[in-house]
Amino acid sequence: MQKVSEIMTRDVRSIAPRENLRRAAQMMNELEVGVLPVCDGRRLVGMLTDRDIVVRATAAGRAPEDACVAEVMSEQPRCCFEDQPIDEVMQQMADCQVRRIPVVSHDDTRELLGIVALGDVATRGDAAAGDAGAGAGEVLKEVSEPAPPQRSS
Repeated sequence: MQKVSEIMTRDVRSIAPRENLRRAAQMMNELEVGVLPVCDGRRLVGMLTDRDIVVRATAAGRAPEDACVAEVMSEQPRCCFEDQPIDEVMQQMADCQVRRIPVVSHDDTRELLGIVALGDVATRGDAAAGDAGAGAGEVLKEVSEPAPPQRSS
């Protein structure tokens, strides 16, 4: 059974929680990504998406220069470990309706080691056209299902 360590992307760039949203958007643009892990040092503390910037900050009238990442990031993101089987991680992706999951260390430091994306599973998984490829297609279908809004009353 294939492990996360075999397909994950290493040397992932992250952003600090105290950085402003303009810098986060610039990094996303430079890296051509829509999500950044948020780290305090190497410790994963959250995830920031382009949608977080637009919906949580801009729609609330927050200026990108004045709002910091910590104000709009998703805290306590779903994570996985290097030695975890890909099948388990794919199930997490489907359950949470996410396309990428940060890979962290097993200890209490939760050090960011990399990230695994649905695309990694589809292109680098065991026989990408075989079971992993079919599984990736099913996960994509589940991830793409509309989810009910998560708003507090």
